[in-house]
Amino acid sequence: MPKEQSAGAVVFRLEKGQPKYLLLHYPSMAKKGRSYWDLPKGHLERGETEQQTVHREVREETGLKDISLIPGFRELITYSFRAQGKNIFKTVVFYLAQTSRQEVRISSEHSGCVWLPYAQAMSYLKFQNAKRVITKAHHFLSKAGLRSRQNHPQGAGAYVSRGGAAHRPAHRIARRWQRPPQERRP
Repeated sequence: MPKEQSAGAVVFRLEKGQPKYLLLHYPSMAKKGRSYWDLPKGHLERGETEQQTVHREVREETGLKDISLIPGFRELITYSFRAQGKNIFKTVVFYLAQTSRQEVRISSEHSGCVWLPYAQAMSYLKFQNAKRVITKAHHFLSKAGLRSRQNHPQGAGAYVSRGGAAHRPAHRIARRWQRPPQERRP
């Protein structure tokens, strides 16, 4: 079975201290007639690292050049699909990437894009792998802590690792996100 390797990103930006995630609309394939929303991703080119592929693909698919990869997040998914009469086994690695820009210029591969808060993004995503990746990214951001948008030396809305005296008090972090419905405790 032929194999493909790709890399992509869960791209987010902060709006009023809350993460909004970027989803791209992939138009329907001629034969299948199914369109869907997904995360930016693409094939690794010869000699590229995963991180270089992420930067290139996000730039090509969205026009975003200012993304910063967040250390400590790397999520791998695998799936199979059929193309040109062959079964293909695909591996995709996702990184978490922050941008400060809202304006997106989509490529011809896509028919739309949207910035959404976590709960809405989950309702747009069709594939369970994508839902799992964005859920893990959202939990990672929540656990790591999002720094206040004001008075941060790296700029408004910058992500910083949690720890020491600089992190947000736990009661303030808890208001930033809610557990997905299946994880809520009675």
